[in-house]
Amino acid sequence: MKCLSVITFLSVFPGIALGSAPSAESLIEGMEDTLWSDSNHGRFTMRIETEYWARELNLEAWMDRPEKALIRIHAPKKEAGIGSLRIGDAMWNYLPKVDRTIKIPPSMMLQPWMGSNFSNDDLVKESSFVDDYIHEVTGSEEAGGVTVYRVVSTPKPDAPVVWSRLEFQIREDHIPVAMIYYGERDKAVKTMAYSAIDSLGGRQIPTRWTMVDADNPESRTVIEIESIEFDLPLEDDLFSLRRLRNPQ
Repeated sequence: MKCLSVITFLSVFPGIALGSAPSAESLIEGMEDTLWSDSNHGRFTMRIETEYWARELNLEAWMDRPEKALIRIHAPKKEAGIGSLRIGDAMWNYLPKVDRTIKIPPSMMLQPWMGSNFSNDDLVKESSFVDDYIHEVTGSEEAGGVTVYRVVSTPKPDAPVVWSRLEFQIREDHIPVAMIYYGERDKAVKTMAYSAIDSLGGRQIPTRWTMVDADNPESRTVIEIESIEFDLPLEDDLFSLRRLRNPQ
């Protein structure tokens, strides 16, 4: 799905009778729960594509919402062992080749993670769609036998976020279809498209997430979920600098 086509579709998303629509907050909260739940552990493939080159990473990730996340690269060999850890509003990257742990300042949370179209914040989820934004249902449409709602989200006055607004396209069963991130001057910065809905971890989820730069459709990153478990107990020690440096 091209970024421009998603932006165009959402910008003209038709409004129909919304009197019986679920609340915007319940749609966003349901979407976050569908994608991440209270805790999860999964394996993923991340493919980073540009006009000139492409590379693929094999990842393993753990998340204990809302405070903790750990991501580790297993392949390719030259990047194996690199990891990212978030605890609260603090984030660190570990570089095994130089055995160095680097703390990421808040100003760097929107920088690309490993050269991808996903930011540090996108991957470790420091910000919360539910807590940091005010949401409004602005339209809906029937697609594939389900109702898809358009939700526009604007930041709360004191929220530590940089996006001027977010636009979501969310099915009535809380499965997301697409979202657009808007930056300065209300300009679209990037688009996420969710596809390949399948049964994983005991629920229906989109297993392919494609992030595309708004001003360069040739630059994109595709995450494929290979396996995932939800609502499993995770030890506190897992989310520590010691485990970031040494997975054993």
